[in-house]
Order: sequence, then structure tokens, then C-alpha cells
Amino acid sequence: MDTINVGVNGYGVIGKRVADAVRAQPDMHLVGVADIVTDWRIKSAANRLPVFASTSEAEQAMQEAGLTARGSLDDLLEQCDVIVDTTPKHVAAGNLPRYQAAGVKAIVQGGEAHETTGHSFVAQANYTTALGRDSTRVVSCNTTSIVRVLGALDDAGLLLRARGVLIRRATDPWESHLGGIMNTMVPEPVIPSHQGPDARTVLPGLDVVTIAAKGAHTQTHNHYWTLQLTRRASRDEILDALRAAPRIAFIRMSDGLVALNSTIELMRDLGRPRGDMWEVAVWEDLLTVDGDEAYLTYQVYNEAIVVPETIDAIRALTGTTTDPAASIRRTDESLGMRHDFLTPEHP
Repeated sequence: MDTINVGVNGYGVIGKRVADAVRAQPDMHLVGVADIVTDWRIKSAANRLPVFASTSEAEQAMQEAGLTARGSLDDLLEQCDVIVDTTPKHVAAGNLPRYQAAGVKAIVQGGEAHETTGHSFVAQANYTTALGRDSTRVVSCNTTSIVRVLGALDDAGLLLRARGVLIRRATDPWESHLGGIMNTMVPEPVIPSHQGPDARTVLPGLDVVTIAAKGAHTQTHNHYWTLQLTRRASRDEILDALRAAPRIAFIRMSDGLVALNSTIELMRDLGRPRGDMWEVAVWEDLLTVDGDEAYLTYQVYNEAIVVPETIDAIRALTGTTTDPAASIRRTDESLGMRHDFLTPEHP
């Protein structure tokens, strides 16, 4: 298989970003995107991408709205090796039998349960276990960040246990007019919150507990971690472990990156498409180590962080790249990912 033919079902926050990332890969071809909507979201896609209708009702509605669909979801599947389902939570689980019947490998997102595919995916942690599978689940934005950061420390033999507090954004920015949280914070009703157990679907041995709340903002999540180390360690050892891992980038309060909005503005200044940040942004100058304990905080751009994982999952399912590091490197280079946003990258 020289080129992987990929379709995207669901052209929303994640779907549109995955579609563009697929187009940036030299070994992939975007066959098209499918959806049920007929508003500005799919009309903007129709100006530059092949659009398909996810249902027969949607095909009729698109025609009435002046949109010409290239065909149905089944027509899209006939041309695909892999379908990336980025439909709303729980919809993908119902779509899986359709993908299986078409003989197309499928990737679902973190809104689905682990049991939907029986495999959850973060490239740096378990790429090889996805090789050749029929389907996998790319875990949620917060879980992806947990596996990246805590997994890096675990790989270095430094992490014994982790306890984290997550301040989540209230809703996606484009939906903020529909409702949200104003002048308050809403704790999740159970402890631990779901992110810790979800991380163990990728790293089963991880000793992690998370507590979460929704804040009155719409862009990005913020994590605070108290880490019990396996031994006394220096601050440089922790930093070196994080630097050795992919898709973690450093930011600093001393550079004026003092709040979530300042990092978002930096992404725009760097010319990132849609202002996206695919990396976990760790505040380097806030990392504190005291004997065998470490404390850190980082920022998670929920709209984009799972995109590179999805690209790697495509290669893993098809088996076109068997080396995790090779796929990660290829993805990261194509997207222009960084280890430090303000320091020039060395070749």
C-alpha cells in the first residue's frame, strides 16, 4: 500500500482538523469528508474538499441547500482503507458495524467507551499494539496529555504515583453562544474523574488519580500534578525526561506566557492553522522538585491535541509504518510541531 486512502465521517471540531492533517501527509490521500449538516461548517468544506452525505436524509437536505454531495457514506467507504469517525459522542459506536461490513478499518474518538474497539491509542505509549487491528480508539484530549507527560516520566523510571487536578474548559468556543458556565466552577460529581481510569486503558500500570472541574472559559484545559517519584531526583532529571518525549513543548512565565489565553495568542503569532497547539505546553519555570516529589502544571489545547495521534493510528492500523518513532517523526515534521515554542528548532 503506497498511499493510504482516508475518509473522515463528521466534519466538526476534530474532523476538520484531522482532514487537513491527512492532506499534509505524503503517504495519505483524503478521499473526502462526510456529515449530516448543511450549514456553514460543511459549506466551507465543500469549497475545497470532496463532501459526502452521512445519511440519505442528509443527502437530500444537502441538495436542497445547494450542496452537491459526491455520494453517500457507503460511497465514501468504498474508496477508503481507513475511516476516521469524529461524530458526536456515542454515534461512532453505532457506525462501527457499517465500517466492518465495508471491510474498512476504523478510528473512533475518546467520547466512545474503551470497550467499543477494545483498544485505546496514544502513539508514544502503545503504537505497536495497534498494528494491523481493524479498529482503535484515540483517547480524549485530557487523557492524551496524561499519557504523554506521565508516560514520559514512567518511561524514565521516575514515576511512582500521580495525583492531578484538571480545570476543564466549559464548552467548545464555537458553541459558547448555546450555553456554558458563567462566574462559577462546576466540580465533576465523582472522584476519581474519568480521565485517570481512561489513562490506564493505555498504560495499565499507571498509579493515577484525577479530580476535575469545569471552569468559566471555553479554550483549553489546565492540569496541576503532584507526583510521587520512585527516588529523590533533580529538577534537571525531570526536565530531561520530558524533553526526551515527543509532543511536549515548554513555555515559561518569564516569557510572559502567564495564562491560558497568552499561549493561544502565541499559537496565532506562530502562524498555526486555526491557532492550533498539538503539543502539551508545560510551564518549564513552574516545575518544582523537592526530594522525591515533583509538582508541575501544563495546558491542553482540546481542539487539536488528538490530531497527531489520529494520524499515527491510521498508519498503525494499516501497518504501513511499523516503527512508532518513524511514524511520530513523520507526523510531527509534517505539522511543524515543536519542543519549545520560542527557541529555534535544531535540525
